[in-house]
Amino acid sequence: MNEATLTPTFGFSDEELLGQPTVYAPGLFDGQVVLVSGAGSGLGKAIAVLYARLGAKLVICGRTEEKLQTSAELLRGLGAQVLVHPMSIREPEQVDALMDHALAHFGRLDVLVNNAGGQFAGPALDFTQRGWQAVIDLNLNGTFYMMQAAARRWVAREEPGRIVNIVSTIWRGRPHTAHSCAARAGVVYLSKSVAVEWAPHRIQVNCVAPGVIETSAFSRYPEAGVATYRDQSNPMRRAGDAQDIAEGCVYLSAPSGKFITGEVVTIDGGQQLWGDPWSAGRPEYFRL
Repeated sequence: MNEATLTPTFGFSDEELLGQPTVYAPGLFDGQVVLVSGAGSGLGKAIAVLYARLGAKLVICGRTEEKLQTSAELLRGLGAQVLVHPMSIREPEQVDALMDHALAHFGRLDVLVNNAGGQFAGPALDFTQRGWQAVIDLNLNGTFYMMQAAARRWVAREEPGRIVNIVSTIWRGRPHTAHSCAARAGVVYLSKSVAVEWAPHRIQVNCVAPGVIETSAFSRYPEAGVATYRDQSNPMRRAGDAQDIAEGCVYLSAPSGKFITGEVVTIDGGQQLWGDPWSAGRPEYFRL
């Protein structure tokens, strides 16, 4: 048995991703520019692919240039114009440089999808201050820097804009990822607040809240945690896929979402109603 046999694969291959059916018409985003953060893999890559299939020009950013270039090659194969900009959303100066680069290159920005983020699984009693701060800084502060930088430029140029923030199903808490739950809840209510403030500027701000979605990120969690994802996370008793989230982002940023702002579209198979996922595995006390 070789190493490849021992290592499970999660989510879509590139070929599978390109072949996913969509309800949206080709050309829906012709002439528009969409910025997707964290587009080197997983959800971000799937989201960028769907926008490219619908005619958008893409700006993709993330921390790893090699992954971004691989995604860019895939997107260009769909005929999309793609600007690759490696950076960290945790650094406001880098965020400003990204926005300026996007506008200088394409002359406009229509949609910002804040997908970049991350966390690690573990009991909250074991979180270090550094670990806590890293997750909050990435998921909450970094998202705000991106939102504010885009909005400032739209306001200065007197142009409309749409922001879609990828959060998570936080409504019943998220044991074993309490730091991420706190940050994502912050993004939800940040989005609701600025949706009102920025409405006079024709800027719409919404969130997509995925539940358990099978992507390559599954490989970061122990098998005991993944087992709860697949069987106990929602009443449909299965994981969703990246296309589910990509379609939600398009819904909010296309004409279908023209009268929606400050809202959260939850795509979780009913997890918020019935579900018991534990990222690091269910503790003995909670075993069914």
